Amino acid sequence: MTVSTAIARLNAADPDFARHLDHLLSWESVSDDAVNQRVLDIIKAVRERGDAALVEFTQRFDGVDAKSIDDLILGRERLELALTRITDTQRTALEKAAERVRIYHERQKQDSWQYTEADGTVLGQKVTPLDRAGLYVPGGKASYPSSVLMNAIPAKVAGVTEVVMVVPTPRGEVNELVLAAACIAGVDRVFTVGGAQAVAALAYGTESVPQVDKIVGPGNIYVATAKRHVFGQVGIDMIAGPSEILVVCDGQTDPDWIAMDLFSQAEHDEDAQAILVSPDAEFLDRVAASIDKLLPTMERAEIIEKSVNGRGALIQVRDMQQAIEVANRIAPEHLELSVADPQAWLPQIRHAGAIFMGRHTSEALGDYCAGPNHVLPTSGTARFSSPLGVYDFQKRSSIIFCSEQGASELGHTASVLARGESLTAHARSAEYRILTQEKGN
Repeated sequence: MTVSTAIARLNAADPDFARHLDHLLSWESVSDDAVNQRVLDIIKAVRERGDAALVEFTQRFDGVDAKSIDDLILGRERLELALTRITDTQRTALEKAAERVRIYHERQKQDSWQYTEADGTVLGQKVTPLDRAGLYVPGGKASYPSSVLMNAIPAKVAGVTEVVMVVPTPRGEVNELVLAAACIAGVDRVFTVGGAQAVAALAYGTESVPQVDKIVGPGNIYVATAKRHVFGQVGIDMIAGPSEILVVCDGQTDPDWIAMDLFSQAEHDEDAQAILVSPDAEFLDRVAASIDKLLPTMERAEIIEKSVNGRGALIQVRDMQQAIEVANRIAPEHLELSVADPQAWLPQIRHAGAIFMGRHTSEALGDYCAGPNHVLPTSGTARFSSPLGVYDFQKRSSIIFCSEQGASELGHTASVLARGESLTAHARSAEYRILTQEKGN
């Protein structure tokens, strides 16, 4: 197998740099009209025929010889069995990662709060976990036990009563690591269904699959399209694009390390994006040489090659200040600050899903076991979105408890504003609570 790279080289000093960067960053979903219609048909069938449709689609799309929905349900005992089928080393790694993820997310948990005003009026916020969350997990060989931990553990930390996992098992192929991760993360129920049909089942419920309040987890274009269509019926985490990494380096990190960091995202998908920004032109040359040297040694070399050649770039900037400006313009999913003093630059980072600081902090550590969540905003959405967290599985309700005096005082203000909007019932409702002596004043 012959692989070679022709990674794009950009220079921020060029007059048309902004146009070239915009072109590099552009990415469109491949969800065309045909995919849309197929997904809508699947959702309709699941809503109308429930379990029977799930069984039929699983037979057709996954090649599973399921006679009934019972053949697509895995009990808790099956998850516990998976723990015994993986190696001791794998189990230890899963448990250590799970513990770190749990400890980190415990700090995100929000509590209810109240305060009392001088007149006795109580205001506050009640924080309540969702009743039930649905977790979509890709199946077969291309499956990710780390995603099970990252999605299920925050839900459990938030206090979600029931986490329901759906995972396809193409041709009956079960991934024991995924099931073991589900056991460790506290998943309550597992259904071996996937695709748009699994999303529809979670959103609307069937005779066997319970309806959930929110669906999280990655999937293919059919899964992403289905999540778009059911949003509003249920909550969703996000519509994720291809994985991204942006490395900002001062030129002093081992170029082999940087090349491998770029590969770590490029190997995900041919549409994944790996970009290096540095003020050191000679360093960019050295990283390009490392890319060419290391690429033939990679198991997924062909995918990396297409990703790097199609959407990768080495960008030269004037100085570190401009490197940070470019980083904020890109708003990457993963940002590595591979520099001497990352803390000094951190206050200037405005847009990034996760920030990996220093030469020794590879993005891969965050994917598996550092602790923070690896479900991150992509395609520039870090400008307004955050990583998946405990807060995604909690709701906030406002609390308003007026004292007699407080209702009377607020009633005057509400009355004026309501009558200004010609909403007389609003005004009179508030005015009824105004104390008699105040009405006369």
